[in-house]
Amino acid sequence: MKLTRRLTLGLAAALTLSMTVPAFAEGVLHVGAYPANPPWENKTAAGGFEGFEVDIVNEIAKRMGMTADIQGMDFKALFVASASRRVDMVISSLTITNDRLQSQAFTQPYAQGALGVGVRTGSGITSLDGLKGKIVGSVATSFPEKWLKDNKDKLGYAEYKSYDTTANMLTDLQNGRIDAVVNDIVGLRYAFTQMKGLTVGAEVITGEKFAMMMPKGSDKLEKVNQIISDMKTDGTMAKLYKKWMGVEPDAGSYTVTPMPVPTSAD
Repeated sequence: MKLTRRLTLGLAAALTLSMTVPAFAEGVLHVGAYPANPPWENKTAAGGFEGFEVDIVNEIAKRMGMTADIQGMDFKALFVASASRRVDMVISSLTITNDRLQSQAFTQPYAQGALGVGVRTGSGITSLDGLKGKIVGSVATSFPEKWLKDNKDKLGYAEYKSYDTTANMLTDLQNGRIDAVVNDIVGLRYAFTQMKGLTVGAEVITGEKFAMMMPKGSDKLEKVNQIISDMKTDGTMAKLYKKWMGVEPDAGSYTVTPMPVPTSAD
């Protein structure tokens, strides 16, 4: 029997769709993560992941009756993976911004961020004024990069360098190729316990809201957001925060306050 033209076209379309849309295994929550961002997430020598946000997604998957499969990616690739739905969610101390909300969705925040200025010990840079005339760096497409570029005239630095990885950025700082870096202060302080000769010279309170990024229109967003609220209410989130940050979260902070799915960064 000959296939009709309509059936032939239909089969071709189905084949094309099967090759372009990722086939997810049932019961698996696919998570993208930048693999060198402790204590938020970090790939271990054994090949697994550990960190504050890792524990959060594992708990979310457990409460959904699923298991989390975390895939390490370059920071820039995380946004592509979410937009193309190759992952269900992304973790990496991501800041909710209005620009990102145009093409991505975010859960409620569970931590408030601040930026740190990383410098070499003895550099004399102890405030933002110390960046004048200096070479500064941050990770490409990150919130710190945007903050540096938005405040270029005010800060008066001489040159900006963009990095694909935190490790390369901090190595250049340690070796004197750049004078300062700007990054998440929690991550910097953790890294500097492992790297000699580096310290945080200044702190910048930004009011960043750290959350999980998900594909826009994800059918899992509301469920995941409700689980995060439940984790805040039952004390799980505070327990994980204390485990990885070493201190109790402040009363009334994003870490303990249930919130709806954000529609803006405000």
